Amino acid sequence: MKNVKLSITMKKLALIMALLSAAAAQVFAGSAYKNFKVAVYARAYEVQKMDSLQWLEPIWSEMSQQLKIDKIYLETHRDQILVNEKTIESAKKFFETRGIKVAGGITFTINESNRYETFCYTNPEHRKRVKEIAEFTAKHFDEIILDDFFFTNCKCELCIKAKGNLSWTQYRLKLMKEAAEELVIKPAKAVNPKVKIVIKFPNWYEHFQGLGFNLEAEPKLFDGIYTGTETRDPVHSGQHLQQYESYLIFRYFENIKPGGNGGGWVDPGGASYMDRYAEQLWMTLFAKAPEITLFDFRQLQRPLSPADRGQWQGLQTSFDFDEMMKPVRLENGKMITPATIARAAGYTFEHVDSVIGKLGNPIGVKSYKPFQSLGEDFLQNYLGMAGIPMDIVPVFPADEKIMLLTEEAKFDPLLVNKIKDQLIAGKNVMITSGLLKALQGKGIEDIVELEYTDKKVLTKEFAVGWQKTCLSKEEMLFPQIKYLTNDSWEDISCLASGSGYPLLHEARYANGSLFVLTIPDNFGDLYNLPPEVLNRIRTVLSPDIKVRIEGPAQIGLFVYDNNTFIVESFLPENVGINIITDKGTGKLKNILTGEEVTGKIIQNARIWGREKEEIKSFDVTIKPHSYIVFQCK
Repeated sequence: MKNVKLSITMKKLALIMALLSAAAAQVFAGSAYKNFKVAVYARAYEVQKMDSLQWLEPIWSEMSQQLKIDKIYLETHRDQILVNEKTIESAKKFFETRGIKVAGGITFTINESNRYETFCYTNPEHRKRVKEIAEFTAKHFDEIILDDFFFTNCKCELCIKAKGNLSWTQYRLKLMKEAAEELVIKPAKAVNPKVKIVIKFPNWYEHFQGLGFNLEAEPKLFDGIYTGTETRDPVHSGQHLQQYESYLIFRYFENIKPGGNGGGWVDPGGASYMDRYAEQLWMTLFAKAPEITLFDFRQLQRPLSPADRGQWQGLQTSFDFDEMMKPVRLENGKMITPATIARAAGYTFEHVDSVIGKLGNPIGVKSYKPFQSLGEDFLQNYLGMAGIPMDIVPVFPADEKIMLLTEEAKFDPLLVNKIKDQLIAGKNVMITSGLLKALQGKGIEDIVELEYTDKKVLTKEFAVGWQKTCLSKEEMLFPQIKYLTNDSWEDISCLASGSGYPLLHEARYANGSLFVLTIPDNFGDLYNLPPEVLNRIRTVLSPDIKVRIEGPAQIGLFVYDNNTFIVESFLPENVGINIITDKGTGKLKNILTGEEVTGKIIQNARIWGREKEEIKSFDVTIKPHSYIVFQCK
């Protein structure tokens, strides 16, 4: 009888503990952000230390009170470090009892510091090790994310022999598809049939195929994908990724696997000031990422200093460094001074969370990028920085009134016929000079006889239609394009030494127009184009979009399908712009402040005999490194 009573008592105690644990989880979950989840990624280097609660407890206490965290990824392997099972289970228990969702992570590197040395997927010993790591991790987690090193850069003798007559791209695409299936997915699911395996793709999407990342096959193989949205310093970093990519790459991957793109991933590396770190976070969320992962547990602990303010000292931006740096009082009364990277993220999320839920689905100018394609790498991001809302898609967007095709579209062997079909259907197509060059002799002459020459023009003077000329900030180099007079027409001209060459060219065919946009040799020179030139390009590309901007480059426009939009300045000074909408817009409401802006009705200038249209123009000033969220009323 005593044993029975004891058993009943233990069951009651277990029930009470379960209820308390569930209640605690609800308290923690209830304090999270409303419109997105936040995860933290912990490397194997840090996870292996989590067997000591004396080490883990104070770190987690400070981090979690500066930043609301929903989830943590515990990495099992990196750089030949495999965390032991006891530590993994102890760390899992620590976070789960605090209401934090726990998932596993794997980084398949031999030595990350040695130029990201990966496993050799041709080497039988390495293949065996990869399989063992996948099985080991699946044993402990129902969800696993692969950090962005599931590629191969190996050119050992085994790989050279196995490659044979294939190109490195062909061989690596084939090799990594097989490795994904046979070494990771099947072994992991054999150990744990319910495990969800997610592949995180990094930010250098244009070059994936060269190292075996396969955006056509892998999103179908894996249960989910994840997006590297870190862009760091756009000038001084080796990748030179433009800030707009933190938004655009998430949208691109979402278009590849709709609903299967789990979130964006940002680290503070290479950001020379906190505004740059914050920009990556909020632009990831502008793209409507459902979750954002902060890499990593170690870096989030770094204290901030006045040096993190950067060159924007004394300027008002969307990231108020002084407010963010105010000491944080913990639940135990302790003051955290100074704040850490975790607080910078938390501060950013608090502000963005107040508006993200009011935005609809992102829309933009469709740009077709066939799988495994190259050409004019990352150009859409430069155009996004020039105030044109972009949306990269992996399938030819035949339903659009106008699309933008860059050189990478040449990888579609049926491209010219598809362009013709669009024009016959009364739709317009804009192609870049790089694509024109690639299509010469391949059928583009059936639409218009243009010649991309090997000559260049150095200029800083431009003419838009018959309007007076305008000057750029710097001289820039453009390829010269020749055309037949009165068969096609210059819409925007580059002027130099008494002559002129097309910058934006129009050729009518059947019921539509083919526009050719001449791209400067240095894509960054797009930022030096005069506002009048940029305004015309934006107008041509915006028939499907109800709002556009007029003004200089390095002002981003993010548009949504519920009459909301965001303008963001990447410039270091206050700048005035015009926001153009249809004439039916009454006022623009600043969602952040509630302030309403009144516009005025104007008429579009007549260019090449087109009908004038009435539009609404709103004058707005944007602070440096700031964004404004508007609703059309």
